[in-house]
Amino acid sequence: MVDTALPLFSDGIHITEKELLACQSLAKALPEKRAKAKASLAGHRASLIKGRGMEFAEVRHYQSGDDVRTIDWRVTARTGQAHTKLFVEERERPVLLLLDLSSSLYFGSSLMLQSVQAAHLATTLGWNAIMHGDRLGALIATEHEHIELKPRSRQQGILQVVSAIKKLHHNQLQNLTQEPEPDHMAKACQRLRRLAKPGSLIWIVTDGSHFSPACLAALSDLKRHCDIGAFLVTDPLRQGELTLPKHFQLPVREGAKELIIDRNSYEQWLLSQKTLQNNFIEMMQKLNVQTRVVDAGRRLNQQLGALR
Repeated sequence: MVDTALPLFSDGIHITEKELLACQSLAKALPEKRAKAKASLAGHRASLIKGRGMEFAEVRHYQSGDDVRTIDWRVTARTGQAHTKLFVEERERPVLLLLDLSSSLYFGSSLMLQSVQAAHLATTLGWNAIMHGDRLGALIATEHEHIELKPRSRQQGILQVVSAIKKLHHNQLQNLTQEPEPDHMAKACQRLRRLAKPGSLIWIVTDGSHFSPACLAALSDLKRHCDIGAFLVTDPLRQGELTLPKHFQLPVREGAKELIIDRNSYEQWLLSQKTLQNNFIEMMQKLNVQTRVVDAGRRLNQQLGALR
């Protein structure tokens, strides 16, 4: 039997710091995924994802056996003697959350708003990163505003993310009737391209409704130097999973839109929703990124398999 109780401290509509801090217990419940690394690097985990980045340390004279690819040609040209760059390995990997809190996520037919589930999911991923010693940052975007958070270590990293999610979620609830800015997710992806350093791990949490070809271009650039994972947050009504009578009139609010749908209009709306979801999944496939689906009609602790 599916547990229909709301998560701890949650009312399914608003966001509190307590419920996001409680997501730490979910992160602890996630299974440890161990696999052979692509390269031998110091760190906390073995993983199939790329190793941590390399940070510039200093320049010294070139010595026999040094990799010619690390020669600093500017210093060499200026001094007339060959110099090479030295790097130190970053032991804390940057993890970035791209959290989509667009108005379309402020929709829920069963347990909670999709935006609330997206916030729980992003925070759980953030807690998991902190627990493994990584640095955590985020780019949280709505149609009206965004917050960029540079990766920080330990409690500073997760607390800044929790505070930003709470703030933007509250602001968006107050601004659902405002005219949205077009292409806001494309602009968010472009900002993320500037924020993410090579070797970062990026988690995308979205309902997929606002990802355009312009997003694909920015994410393609990111994929060359970073690892990307994607989560699609959906709802039972958007999936056609709710049992509805043959004839009905159902009041629906999706963000700022208020609709009355019957059987025919519901079938048309459902087709449009699945088209948007499939378009996002296909976009991720072009990037060779697997999309995991998370349902806002069930608690996240019942879907931990999707987070593996």
